[in-house]
Amino acid sequence: MRDPSGRPRGRAAASAATLDALRRIVRALRLANSGVEKSTGLSAAQLFVLEQVAAAPGASLSELAQRTLTDRTSVAAVVDRLASRGLVERRRSDVDRRRVEILPTESGRGTLERAPHPPTRRVLMALETLDDRQLQRLAVSLTRLVRSMGLSDEPSVMLFEEDGAPRDATHGDAEGAAD
Repeated sequence: MRDPSGRPRGRAAASAATLDALRRIVRALRLANSGVEKSTGLSAAQLFVLEQVAAAPGASLSELAQRTLTDRTSVAAVVDRLASRGLVERRRSDVDRRRVEILPTESGRGTLERAPHPPTRRVLMALETLDDRQLQRLAVSLTRLVRSMGLSDEPSVMLFEEDGAPRDATHGDAEGAAD
């Protein structure tokens, strides 16, 4: 049996369910990001990195990149923004002077105490509920979707962080907020 567009009903139903799920995810993430920005003045990416810095005080940029599942350049840009706001500090390691450690400041810890959970953490927690096979299938399917949409060459920035442009919390970018 076919739907009015000529496609099989099962395929149309699966496409509709997928689009509906994506809409719900993007909406929830956008609302969560807005809540983070209103309560902290930080982007969700900044809050996520600050949370990771507090969870592993003294981590290097490479270690933070690993903790945030992103690249070193992306996390460095976010750390720069956090440092300029006095929420984290960089310090040379006492053990290895070549190593720069990132630590939360008192102000950074205070921000975390009153902040909601960052949306990225919510996504990661939900992904943890999938078994290995489901997670692998999701990764393959989303990667295929990205390729099919011609987005493979687009930068993969942290959720709710601009491509290196400084953010102004009073003028949040609603259009680009959901990646």
